[in-house]
Amino acid sequence: MAGRSSRKRSVYTCQGCGHSASRWLGRCPGCGEWNSMVEELQPATSRGKASVKSATAAAESTVLLGEVAGPGIEGRLVSGSGEIDRVLGGGLVPASAVLLGGDPGIGKSTLALQLASALSAKGACVLYVAGEEAPAQVRLRADRLARAGSDKLLVLPETDAAAVIEVMRKKRPAVAVIDSIQTLYSSEVESAPGSVSQLRETCAQLVAAARELECAVIFIGHVTREGTIAGPRVLEHMVDTVLYFEGDSNHAFRILRAVKNRFGAANEIGVFEMAADGLREVPNPSLLLSGGAREGVSGSSVSPCMEGSRPVLVEIQALVSPGTAGSVRRTTLGVDHNRVAMLAAVMEKRLGLSMASHDIFVNTAGGVRLDDPGVDLAVMASLASSLLDVTLPAATVVLGEVGLTGEVRAVSRLHARVKEAARLGFTRAVVPAANSDRLDDLDDLELLRCKGVADAWRLLSG
Repeated sequence: MAGRSSRKRSVYTCQGCGHSASRWLGRCPGCGEWNSMVEELQPATSRGKASVKSATAAAESTVLLGEVAGPGIEGRLVSGSGEIDRVLGGGLVPASAVLLGGDPGIGKSTLALQLASALSAKGACVLYVAGEEAPAQVRLRADRLARAGSDKLLVLPETDAAAVIEVMRKKRPAVAVIDSIQTLYSSEVESAPGSVSQLRETCAQLVAAARELECAVIFIGHVTREGTIAGPRVLEHMVDTVLYFEGDSNHAFRILRAVKNRFGAANEIGVFEMAADGLREVPNPSLLLSGGAREGVSGSSVSPCMEGSRPVLVEIQALVSPGTAGSVRRTTLGVDHNRVAMLAAVMEKRLGLSMASHDIFVNTAGGVRLDDPGVDLAVMASLASSLLDVTLPAATVVLGEVGLTGEVRAVSRLHARVKEAARLGFTRAVVPAANSDRLDDLDDLELLRCKGVADAWRLLSG
């Protein structure tokens, strides 16, 4: 009976979403993936009463929230990189956990090593756990980045989570970088590194150690072909901040996006350019994403969108051409496919423009992905401009959300958007009349107010 609590049981776990079942299933009921259930051994948990000592310790650790001293902005670990610190909300918070995901070869390890080197150069002790590389390989990459000079940057080639935590206790680093979380394993779980059980267990142990040692931990995670971090979504709930490093490996520009942040604004972005000596900051992404707009060419418009707390001007390009009957194409890059289909239907109904028999291609310059509905009117303007082969007015930005009845709805942070447009030299802005009544014309920017898509197109084509 004494060994009864240590007996292990067999559990089948989905490697995509983490759903568990007592028997093998061909299709996961949680996410619908086929052949994703893998058998794993888990120790049976004891159902005995909680220890009195644990309950007493928990009672003694209870404190009033008003008496807890927060780290504040001054308590954060500032790297000096304006783009990284912006996405993190002002810097790394001590005892926090950050999950950094991205496609293979996108530059996750490069970004993490540059961040570790910058923090160590400011005097913070940083532990870089290299689970995929030897120290000599890390040094080669650091030499290429010219980042190997600090004596505060420690490299640990280890994949045992317990050993990593022991080194953290001895060295007491301010920041620990785990490259990558899929390579770590715990001897308490009898499954291969990278499995759902191993990811959950190693992440939980390291997050607990980070809380105890007041060490900020950065996990690097691989992503699946669907673009999500490999392993169950529970990892995203276990950490404080989730960052995605986006971009095409064939292009020079990368976007660091915060999809979750307990200490700052979500959907904040930082823009970088990949160069021979590493990632360089792009402090003014509006020039990058809108500077390619050419005058005298139909099918192009510029719209100010909000990425977190930052207004960014983005060029939206559209190509509308006659298609083959019964097989028209709808291709979008950077904007939602269903949203573009809806806008095309609104144009056909409210503007009388025939779109059903045409191929439609929509693209955002620079590879940025837009989720802001405030760019609806700009997408519609680009589509109409390309269909009619009419050039839109020069130095004009377009913004507004479009409804199914053809009305132009209010957008958030209107003043910040038009102020950014004026700063970059635009002279006119087509804006929704719904929330522009309190917005006076700026010194060098004329506001053209519209209530519906017909009004907007009359202002743009008149």
